[in-house]
Amino acid sequence: MRPALNLQPVVLSTSDPALSRAISRTVRRLAPCLMLMYVVSFLDRSNIGFAKQALERSEGISESVYALGAGLFFISYSLCGFPSNLILHKVGAKKWLALLMVGWGMVSMATMFVSGATSFYLLRLLLGVLEAGFFPGAILYLTYWFPNSIRGRVLGLFYLGVPLALILGGPLSGLLLEVRPWFGLQSWQWMFLVEGFMAVVLGLFAFWYLDNRPSNALWLSAEEKQALAKALALEEQERRSAGPAKLLPMFRDLRVMHFLLIYALIQISTYGAVFYLPAEISALLHKPVGIEVGLVSAIPWICTLVAVYLLPRAADKFHKHRQLASLTLVISGCASFAFPTAGPRLGLVALSFAVAGFIAVQPLFWMFPTGYLADRAAAGGIAVIGMGNLGGFLAPNLKVWADEYFGSQRAGLYLLAGLTILNAGLIALVKNRRTAKSAT
Repeated sequence: MRPALNLQPVVLSTSDPALSRAISRTVRRLAPCLMLMYVVSFLDRSNIGFAKQALERSEGISESVYALGAGLFFISYSLCGFPSNLILHKVGAKKWLALLMVGWGMVSMATMFVSGATSFYLLRLLLGVLEAGFFPGAILYLTYWFPNSIRGRVLGLFYLGVPLALILGGPLSGLLLEVRPWFGLQSWQWMFLVEGFMAVVLGLFAFWYLDNRPSNALWLSAEEKQALAKALALEEQERRSAGPAKLLPMFRDLRVMHFLLIYALIQISTYGAVFYLPAEISALLHKPVGIEVGLVSAIPWICTLVAVYLLPRAADKFHKHRQLASLTLVISGCASFAFPTAGPRLGLVALSFAVAGFIAVQPLFWMFPTGYLADRAAAGGIAVIGMGNLGGFLAPNLKVWADEYFGSQRAGLYLLAGLTILNAGLIALVKNRRTAKSAT
């Protein structure tokens, strides 16, 4: 029987100055670029929430059409991540991530031409196809560069892209929505044009800036490359002994399915908040979505920024990834239950706790599969787990179904809160090596 997943990161010797220098330089070189790419990625998929009311007024996009279209993104996103990650593993991140980014930027720009339900559905599906490879590809790319002992913090830096996208994107989208018609384009069309163009520019920059592997990095010395390669090779050997390294065994591995279920529920919670946050803030303030709602919408994401920065560092320091992840979701679930009945001020506090937890738990979660899967199984397994993004399709549709079935606008939020609490229990069931050995 294979040993169970080791949740305790391998502690590499800090007495090797070459390794310390290599890690430090790699963090400074790659983390800001990947984080910025994630900012634009998340902005281009979630800005639809700011266009919701405008699309309803000008293009007749109803609540049910919006929910289905917002969710369709995640069907193509989830299904295309697997082949995309295998292509990245073969051709390299430099070319593939840049190509995907330019492509989805162009599709995001094309969303300004939506003229009804059919075009809305098709563009959301196509955006999902092109964005599918970025996130699992970036997670896989980080395993090529960062040892397990530092990867939690780097994942935390990468995930800062989510709150930054919504801190900066909320006011930006709100501001663009207040632009008067110009050159025949409505304000919501300018929003998609400007924010999609940002992805095209950044994709071209990434092609010039990124390197595929440490061996390609001209900014590392030969000694630093050797030290980093040695550390990564030792961890690869440990993963091969603990988890699958080939694709077929990975598909049969129950732990991978466990990770998939956990991640799907995380995404249901996350996108249940993201897609409806502007509307919920608008209801709290009794104001239409615009610059003021955009600014207030940034408050939960500022709280998220702090949580995403601190939690992975605490988990790496105390080696308590599983415990902190489970506790974070319990707090988020309780805050989600409290939000619908709270007043404007307490409601904003509860919403901030809930949203911060939904995002901050994710870098902790990814320490489990990236510390378990090796080689091609890592490329495929990360993408398979990424199919949990189907939770983004389920979230708006579950909310609409619950609201209509129970005849209450609170029912959907209560359902999402309950699923969050359930997921805290699923994370608590992830076993570390010590527990598994004692059981056998």
